[in-house]
Amino acid sequence: MTESTFVDACRRKQVDHTPVWFMRQAGRYLPSYRKLRTTKGILEIAKDPELASDVTVDPVRRLGVDAAVMFADIMLPLEGVGVKFRIEENLGPVIQNPIRTMKDVEALSEFDPDRHVDNVLGTIRLAVKKLRGTPLVGFSGAPFTLASYLVEGSPTRDFQKTKSLMYTEPDVWRSLMSRLTRLVIVYLRAQVRDGVSAAQLFDSWVGCLSPEDYRTFAMPYTKEIFGALGRKVPTIHFCANSGTLVEDFARTGPDVLSVDWRVPIGTVWERTAGTKGVQGNLDPAAAAAGGKVMEKGANRILEEAAGRRGHVFNLGHGVLRETPPENLRRLVQLVHGATSKRR
Repeated sequence: MTESTFVDACRRKQVDHTPVWFMRQAGRYLPSYRKLRTTKGILEIAKDPELASDVTVDPVRRLGVDAAVMFADIMLPLEGVGVKFRIEENLGPVIQNPIRTMKDVEALSEFDPDRHVDNVLGTIRLAVKKLRGTPLVGFSGAPFTLASYLVEGSPTRDFQKTKSLMYTEPDVWRSLMSRLTRLVIVYLRAQVRDGVSAAQLFDSWVGCLSPEDYRTFAMPYTKEIFGALGRKVPTIHFCANSGTLVEDFARTGPDVLSVDWRVPIGTVWERTAGTKGVQGNLDPAAAAAGGKVMEKGANRILEEAAGRRGHVFNLGHGVLRETPPENLRRLVQLVHGATSKRR
């Protein structure tokens, strides 16, 4: 692993400028990716290490970001344990065999990253070579978010089936979450072994839980993952709609908290007593709008960050497909320029 401004910021070391990267920077808003998608599906690209590594590396050259993020899908490891799914355009994963009973959980096989996601690991190895020192961010879905897809069967707004299973079948829930936790640990360890410079855990949907339910049904599993990963590379934890969970979110043990635009970024340091790095958190819609709206939002975030160690500039969620690439390039220049002058 090559040390870098990005890695140093994640470790809350002094850096010469605030590093920038964007969730979903590898993909759908880029003309080159859209052209590729006219002949290839998402999973088809993700399972081809040569193509996926090119998609991973392309934004570094185009945007000047401080880190790349591997092109993959959080559902890919689940395929290896017996989950059948398809990705529907403008909807997301649709599960053929949803998990509803203990028998369904017990039907899942054990996960072997070298056998089940050898293509993702191949993407990492190729991307690291092509990046020539630029750090690569690896990732996994967190157990709660993966479980919500498995239980619901398709994307949802209310998570009724998921919560019903939690409340009425706690043994089934614990068994499912334990299996997913083991999967995530070995998956991320394999990514670190093969060259990622940081590992991000996406818990995109856990914000649907109350703080009490989060502590009971999700937090112990997330904490186990970060404990198992140790300190070899920095760890980042993303949670959308996390305003009520920030303190608990921090207690799971990551180096960096990645928060969405609903939380004033300055308050995250205050609520965690400055013990964590913070990643974020421009509204993706502001990045898509560009111009003065984007610049005002970025400058506000930098003012709230106040030059603290541990800030990684990012969006509060993934890049929207409507975002002009030049907006992101301008955003990188703005953050680099503003923070280099401050130091």
